[in-house]
Amino acid sequence: MLRSLTIRDYAIIDELEIEFEPGLNILTGETGAGKSILVGALTMILGERASTDTLRTDARKAVIEGVFEDVDPDLAGPILEANGIDLMPRLILRREITESQSRAFVNDSPATVQVLREVASSLVDLHGQHEHQSLLRPETHRVMLDSVGGLGSLVEAYRAAYEAVTALDHERRDLETREQDLAGRRELWQFQIDEIDRTAPEPGEEERLEAERRILENAERLHEVTAGLFNQLYEEDGAAYDRLTLARNEMRELARIDSAFGDALGEIESAQVVIGEIAKFLQDYNSRIEFNPERLEAIRDRLGSLDRLKRKYGGSLEAVLEHRSQIGAQYDLAADFQGALRRIDARMVAARSDLSEAAERLSSKRRETASRITESVVRELGGLGMAGSRFDVRFEREDDPEGWIAADGGTRVRAFPHGMDRIAFYLSTNPGEEPRPLARVASGGEVSRVMLALKSILAKSDRLPILVFDEIDTGVSGAMAQKVGERLRDLAGYHQILAITHLPQVAALANAHFRVEKLVTEGRTRTVVRRLSDAERTEEVASLMSGERVTDAARESARELIGATG
Repeated sequence: MLRSLTIRDYAIIDELEIEFEPGLNILTGETGAGKSILVGALTMILGERASTDTLRTDARKAVIEGVFEDVDPDLAGPILEANGIDLMPRLILRREITESQSRAFVNDSPATVQVLREVASSLVDLHGQHEHQSLLRPETHRVMLDSVGGLGSLVEAYRAAYEAVTALDHERRDLETREQDLAGRRELWQFQIDEIDRTAPEPGEEERLEAERRILENAERLHEVTAGLFNQLYEEDGAAYDRLTLARNEMRELARIDSAFGDALGEIESAQVVIGEIAKFLQDYNSRIEFNPERLEAIRDRLGSLDRLKRKYGGSLEAVLEHRSQIGAQYDLAADFQGALRRIDARMVAARSDLSEAAERLSSKRRETASRITESVVRELGGLGMAGSRFDVRFEREDDPEGWIAADGGTRVRAFPHGMDRIAFYLSTNPGEEPRPLARVASGGEVSRVMLALKSILAKSDRLPILVFDEIDTGVSGAMAQKVGERLRDLAGYHQILAITHLPQVAALANAHFRVEKLVTEGRTRTVVRRLSDAERTEEVASLMSGERVTDAARESARELIGATG
């Protein structure tokens, strides 16, 4: 649950902290008091895009922080672990906004906004005051149907199959557009391949040849110097090895007299061994020096050939080899163009088969879900004062002889990124009337109730612990408002609810009631949020009933609505 929300220097909020409770948390306040600003601040820790316009005047930084408790480790844990963030008993999401940047933190660890959004999406589902209007757009109906049915894995499987077919289709189209270009460049590629293959360069060859060339060119000097060094160190009279032998013998005598010379004796003995090993290396190296003018000339010729290839094909031997690989692939493609098309077509047949199977599985589950929620929505609507309503989920397919999907019966249909069906909600609010598209038959209040019905159905299977409703009761009044409030209260049995409302019937059912107010202090406007006492709750609910002038009758009605005794 969301335990607390702290906001500093955001819009007209200077500083406030709200402590929420489990169950139904209600926020009320006059129009313009800052309720939408409060929701806007909450969306910042949910990963929404930040704007510097939200900074309070003269403030350097806005800070929004939410503290969450009792977080389900199965929901947030994998996301946190994947991003190297520890899951603690409390999960803290924070957003800092300045004029130049926006920063995000999860448990005080810097995070990207995308990570913040992923973590928050496992905790909170926010329904804005205009979201119910999304029900008027058929493209949202599929999304809600998939949410109710828990069809995420099937949707992802279909999308992966769709993207595979799309990629193959693009590959084939691209190949077809390149046919003439491939044919025209085939002779050039053949010439370049032959030229490179005649020389047959190898990776790292140039470095090896350069090293060998340097040795052969300096063979005489190497022979002379190594022989001289060997003599100085080991062979001639007074060589270093002999002098170290004498020094070692004298040091041994000193060490027998005084053990303090022991370490020095060890160093001389080590030095003698090192000199001996160096001398042996020099003697061995000297004996292997080769004077081979023919080999030197061959190396120079080979390096010249490699240099000519480098100048023509990229400036380095690696570039030559990369060019050979690229044109080789292009040449093979040009030489067997029809074969390449056949291979793509064979892959396409398999990919389309996979896509058709994924589409059928997804469509079948969507229809099962639609059948289930149709009955549930009608039942929920009945409880929301829309008895006798009919609710349908309609499926339509677009026949296409060239379609990627083979549906039941062998009919080919068009594939969409989301499946093979167009899905739309239909509603009839009057008995005897055939259901029609939701946008054409529902009033604002009815749309709100359809949205609430869908959310009520979804909530019972949805694992998200926190639901935020921003005036989802728009267009609802009277007895229907009471029913909407009861639905929200029922939802609060499954989730923590934060609801902004203007309806007294909804506000009266709160487990915790907060009032949002706008104050002017020393010429500055600021928004404050207060948790109301029982007496203040009564006054607020009465105000929602009667307006600015609260009458005793309104207070009494508010007490009855809340269930108070006095």
